[in-house]
Amino acid sequence: MERYPMTDLQFTIPEDITFPGAIALTQEILDLKTPAPEVLESAIGALVKTSNGARGFFVSFLSGDSDLADAPPDAIVRALQQSPELVADLMAKNLAMSTAMVLTHEASGNAEQAAGSAKTSARSQLLIRLLALPNLQQNLEALLVSATQGGGEYQDFLDRWGYDDSQRQAIAQVVRLVLG
Repeated sequence: MERYPMTDLQFTIPEDITFPGAIALTQEILDLKTPAPEVLESAIGALVKTSNGARGFFVSFLSGDSDLADAPPDAIVRALQQSPELVADLMAKNLAMSTAMVLTHEASGNAEQAAGSAKTSARSQLLIRLLALPNLQQNLEALLVSATQGGGEYQDFLDRWGYDDSQRQAIAQVVRLVLG
């Protein structure tokens, strides 16, 4: 069987990619043994240009088994920085959701799922710091206002997911931590 260097590998990202399709494609990318930085940056950069692509990427990347999420390489950070508005909004929401779900899983006695949500929250915190996007800081500040005072840009999001006071307090605490 002929082998090709990873730099020759190309991923075509359809503009109309579905959410499940983006999850599957992200997993294919992350499963590469030694992906070249150019491959990561190009494929992920194209993936996060669409809402479905970005959502699918973050689901697979932040909650999956890839060690890349524990120490994201510069190529992934650069790829995500190519779509700052979409990435900023989704990262704020991923941080909130994973943090709130820790409490949900703990309350239902599911330690394994609570640990998974805690890992996703920790990965989100790390990635937010690495991205250093000005609009991400603004999104986090808006999330903090919605979680602590009500109203604001993220109120509908918090209400849609039914987060209670303790979850909103946990979200506020982690946002304050990330904002420094």
